Amino acid sequence: MSTLKLKDGTEIFYKDFGTGQPIVFHHGWPLSSDDWDAQIMFFLKKGYRVIAHDRRGHGRSAQTTSGHEMETYAADVAELTEYLDLRDAIHVGHSTGGGEVIRYVNKYGKGRVAKAVLISAVPPVMVKSEKNPGGIPMEVFDDIRNQTLTNRQQFYIDLTFPFYGYNREGALVKEGVQRNWWRQGMMGSILAHYECIKAFSETDFTDDLKAVDIPVLVLHGEDDQIVPYQNTGVESAKLLKNGKLITYPGFPHGMPTTEAETINNDILAFITQ
Repeated sequence: MSTLKLKDGTEIFYKDFGTGQPIVFHHGWPLSSDDWDAQIMFFLKKGYRVIAHDRRGHGRSAQTTSGHEMETYAADVAELTEYLDLRDAIHVGHSTGGGEVIRYVNKYGKGRVAKAVLISAVPPVMVKSEKNPGGIPMEVFDDIRNQTLTNRQQFYIDLTFPFYGYNREGALVKEGVQRNWWRQGMMGSILAHYECIKAFSETDFTDDLKAVDIPVLVLHGEDDQIVPYQNTGVESAKLLKNGKLITYPGFPHGMPTTEAETINNDILAFITQ
């Protein structure tokens, strides 16, 4: 296994395949780098170097007591990209990973990042407030916290239905996809997963989005039941200086898996244009 010991002693697991221009993949909550299998193989075959890491407390990375917030997540990525000496890189983030991408690009990416892609991503901010009246009520995230604490094993099965749109009429439910989601989730630390809920729901990325001037592609499914697109993807594209938005009627939150062919080709077109 490839691991990097960070400055604070945390060991981060990562995958690093191929040569050429690097593409770095940032996974969502509560998953791991394994969630990018369809993208890793696609872009590896296209001649790119593909890198994906397990966020601290997730997957095969160390189950730390601290650091489960966006500032540390972005700093961890910065250490990894410096260690691997990645330049002219494309950073691709799904859901929580999209927040990690835009924070990293803003704070650490100057001179290293060429483009970024946000997929079904949480920015600008998810939780409802006076400043964000279209957001999701805090009670929803409190319930996710409670379910994670008291019912994680079953909750991680149940969540796959809205995640992949498997609760929609006529959906082709793939049990293997559900089991793989559950497997990734249960590999991680319950503490990290619990604390990350605050990170993905309450972190405000407005200033990061406004500050980033590289090209950013925003992809969002219009039937996203986890991160509704109107208050996230649409608003992110408005805040970006050089953003491009594509929304997909009927696509779910987990569209990098269920709609991999479409997503991969749209990312490739963006990278090569």
